[in-house]
Amino acid sequence: MAFVKSGWLLRQSTILKRWKKNWFDLWSDGHLIYYDDQTRHSVEDKIHMPVDCINIRIGHECWDIQPPDGKPKDCMLQIVCRDGKTISLCAESTDDCLAWKFTLQDSRTNTTYGYGPYSGAYPPGTQVVYAANGQAYAVPYQYPYAGLYGQQPTNQVIIRERYRDSDSDLALGMLAGAATGMALGSLFWVF
Repeated sequence: MAFVKSGWLLRQSTILKRWKKNWFDLWSDGHLIYYDDQTRHSVEDKIHMPVDCINIRIGHECWDIQPPDGKPKDCMLQIVCRDGKTISLCAESTDDCLAWKFTLQDSRTNTTYGYGPYSGAYPPGTQVVYAANGQAYAVPYQYPYAGLYGQQPTNQVIIRERYRDSDSDLALGMLAGAATGMALGSLFWVF
């Protein structure tokens, strides 16, 4: 796998809300990893953009944070994650902020995968399915017809949420309610 974009960004810490300089690497498989420094020895955190990211905000869309001293609001960038976490970043310039935004948005939909016998990517016509744990699975696309003029292969991301079976909870609740009603009913017959 290869880097799509790398560079320094200021990141606001979650507890003390201080700005800290981190080195960010965006990989071709959609992982955004940030480190303490450019040597990449100490990983601070990582985000799998196609799975974890639900929104990317820039500039005045980042209404709940203040930029660091000497930086305009136009340099602000926020990554909103599916688990409720928001990562607040500040770029060196407005152009750098826009470059990061477009690259991050592109990584949410157009990722290249580096595993398997296909030299860095899944073959055309493959559908990528993500499980709840973030593991990617490649399955053949069911409808291979490309249309009249042909269609460029695209990555299709399907996120499967956990299925919750509420029927058993409903049956158990009804059983508990019936047992409570019978117990209280027999109690009232005594009086």
